[in-house]
Amino acid sequence: MKNVLTSLHNNNNMKNIAIIFSVVCTQLWSAQSVYLSKVEKTNDNADKFLYKKDQAETSAVYLGEAEVQGFSKDDAMVFSLVYKKAKEIGANTFVIKPFENIDGSPQAFNASNYKIALYYTPKEKLKVQEGAMYIFASSEKDQKINVNRKDYIVAPRTFLKLKIVPGEVYTISTKKLLGSTVKVQPKTNDENLYFQVSSLKIKPDASGVGGLNLKSGDVVGLDKSYAEFLSAIYTEKTP
Repeated sequence: MKNVLTSLHNNNNMKNIAIIFSVVCTQLWSAQSVYLSKVEKTNDNADKFLYKKDQAETSAVYLGEAEVQGFSKDDAMVFSLVYKKAKEIGANTFVIKPFENIDGSPQAFNASNYKIALYYTPKEKLKVQEGAMYIFASSEKDQKINVNRKDYIVAPRTFLKLKIVPGEVYTISTKKLLGSTVKVQPKTNDENLYFQVSSLKIKPDASGVGGLNLKSGDVVGLDKSYAEFLSAIYTEKTP
């Protein structure tokens, strides 16, 4: 009887070990890391933002390169890691840098592995905003939204870019019984509006570093830095 109990105990231990090993392997497989793969120079600045670099801007100073390895659904966490690496070398702008095929042509963007070129761009050379509303889906499922009585469906990891008119009121709704409704009225063409529609409750960033969402709910106002990062790794869809 003692031998039987010992055998059962050992079997249970083996099952527990197998379960733990499986969980650890899954976490390692899905883990995402961000590291500086190249540093050409560093720059001393106190800029808190990290914006997309205008491709045509020639006065930007190339500082180095970060690489993202592994896929994660938590884009806010990924952005925070990228932001920290950028600030280690004083970068305030970035460009997604595609990997190349053998013939030198750029590969399609792969959210599981990509490079980010990091720059310092003088503030007076930053791209002027164009008066647009960006609406991002979550990373997991289609989102149905309504903007000024017009319906849209935004697929996972995509975004809409809608032209806005100064002075006009825009009402954004998730069309759910208990969903959010947001009304905004842009004053000029010199500002963009950024929102993410999600069924998840997103906690605001309290660190003060690389600010994320402005409030929690299913329509979330985004900080420009985070929004421009999403616009670089998500796909724009025609309304």
